[in-house]
Amino acid sequence: MRIAITRIREKGGDDSARCAAWGHECYPVSPLEASVDHDAVGRFVRQANCGDFDCIFFTSALAARLVAPRLAARPRVIAIGPQTGRELEKSGVPSEVLDSFYSRDFARYVGDWVSGRHVGIPRADVPNPGLAASIEAAGGRVTEVRCYSLKPTGVPLPLDGADAVLFTSAMSFREAVWEPRPGVLLIAIGDVTAGAMRRGGHPPDVVGDGSLDGTLAALNEFLGYPGRAVK
Repeated sequence: MRIAITRIREKGGDDSARCAAWGHECYPVSPLEASVDHDAVGRFVRQANCGDFDCIFFTSALAARLVAPRLAARPRVIAIGPQTGRELEKSGVPSEVLDSFYSRDFARYVGDWVSGRHVGIPRADVPNPGLAASIEAAGGRVTEVRCYSLKPTGVPLPLDGADAVLFTSAMSFREAVWEPRPGVLLIAIGDVTAGAMRRGGHPPDVVGDGSLDGTLAALNEFLGYPGRAVK
């Protein structure tokens, strides 16, 4: 299948190879664009390098790309998923990878360790009050720094020739300018995105586990394809 994947320009570098491994081809479509706050990035890096954080939680590959090359301190570092982990590795920053693809599971993952500790989170300017609340409820302290904002491009998604469109976030679905077409599969990367799609009147045909690979596995199961060996 030819899959249109919603990505900002700064993300999705290895999407084509990963899709090919599952027997599909893909191309990026961009309902959002990132605007980096370089002053905020600098403040976060300075605070990290002063040793203020016991842990840094990277909730996106873009945040990792902005911050990791400038990190001198080595607190505990946790990445939201393998792609973010790979971005950190490029800068020589070792990290743990969260055992799910949802930031809501961070507090569960670190458990009692977080009590009395300070967690720094460089992130997009997208509300996620549940993450900070869960860390604070476990006895931790949180500093969130909004290093970039996501703004709608307002450009219609080029879906001609696409067999499917994969929305990678609730915001990318809500802000997308697009026209549904008969026969085009609608795919949600995870349950949060799926919920937004249902509320928006476009329930997904396929729902992934929050990761691209997990979503492609779910797609192949939906299509009746055997595992990854699809040609």
